[in-house]
Amino acid sequence: MTGADTALPLAARSAVFEEQLAGLGRLRLVVIAPEADADLIYSWVREERAQFWGMGAMTRDEVRDIYLFLDSLDTHHGFVMVVEDQPVGIFQTYEPLHDPVGEAYPARPEDTGMHLLLAPAAQPVPHFTATLLSGLIRFLLTDPSKDRVVAEPDARNRKAIGRLVGYGFEPGPRVQLAEKEAQLVFLTREKFESRPAG
Repeated sequence: MTGADTALPLAARSAVFEEQLAGLGRLRLVVIAPEADADLIYSWVREERAQFWGMGAMTRDEVRDIYLFLDSLDTHHGFVMVVEDQPVGIFQTYEPLHDPVGEAYPARPEDTGMHLLLAPAAQPVPHFTATLLSGLIRFLLTDPSKDRVVAEPDARNRKAIGRLVGYGFEPGPRVQLAEKEAQLVFLTREKFESRPAG
């Protein structure tokens, strides 16, 4: 992403991944531009529904600074998810071996980690999360060296855990991280690729 690109509206920025999702439309993953996207992200993380994201008490500038730091790392990446030119949430990826979570379980080089925050929906769309997850996991597994997706929702976030397990993730251990007790969940490439289409 070029410096000029970050000043463009989300719909006009280049994407690192695009896919047409059945029933939803075109998914685009756009690298977060911390300065340009701070207001949007701040509006999302302050919502009650985003309490487990852990940024509810932060100022807009503190949120921006976290994404500036994330943007400086080679092992962690943040994206705005855009569906049919509408921003629908934040998708973050990370290398567990280079993240505190990698000290809480036997992390492997073949693991790839994800965080997902969905924005408030103007109107609910049936199967939205499962359809979106399929595109996001395909993106993660475009790297042939990766064979397992790891997520670590807050152990109190039963809704998120239920969605991931319902999708096909297998529960692992509960682990204590600095900021939360997390429920690890795992999805192997083999299990993802054996899922029924649709």
